[in-house]
Amino acid sequence: MGSELGPPRADFDRCSITAIGFDEPFFRTHSIHRAPIFYGKTRANRFDAPDDSYGVLYAGRDLHCAFIETFAKAAGTRIVTTTALREKSLAELKATRALQLIDLTQSGTLVRIGADARLFSGSHGVAQLWSKALHAHPCKGDGIVYPSRLDPIRHSIVLFEDRAPKLIELNRQSWYAPGKLRTALAGILDHYEIQLIETQFTVQRKPPTRAVQPGMFPDKQ
Repeated sequence: MGSELGPPRADFDRCSITAIGFDEPFFRTHSIHRAPIFYGKTRANRFDAPDDSYGVLYAGRDLHCAFIETFAKAAGTRIVTTTALREKSLAELKATRALQLIDLTQSGTLVRIGADARLFSGSHGVAQLWSKALHAHPCKGDGIVYPSRLDPIRHSIVLFEDRAPKLIELNRQSWYAPGKLRTALAGILDHYEIQLIETQFTVQRKPPTRAVQPGMFPDKQ
């Protein structure tokens, strides 16, 4: 399967689409300096609109997915630093009504629409054509739920800005915050056998300046 997945067929609007109601919290990793609710139009991510006609928000259905899609994005990543964790926040979000998500995780769904797993691992340009077709489908889904490329039993969520309802922020904290999240992080790192490297050190404070006699203290290298 070295070739790319082709674009959606011309009569894609006639395809049978599976949509599910989703009324649970979900999780998004984002820069600690930015708000968590952001719909991008950069065409840099997998299911972005190919023509910037709608914004797209990416999230994970659980903590594992929110973690690996950011910190283990490149295959083979086995190290994460405390600096990287401190630079990212984890936000717990919920929609103000139940979302209607096009479900690409269930058995049979890909075959029915003429796709396969390359949709989640191949070219972003091709996937964006599929995003456009799924967005335009008569089912009028608020977004897509699909298998994570790095861990297919974990599910990623894509929301379309022009369809999704208002989102509420339930909680937000640094990925390296102490408490329950630190415990959950330890479990995630252990599950994926990812090593945590300490990269942020506390600089020792200098003592107050005061006059001393030459030679009172030995020189320090």
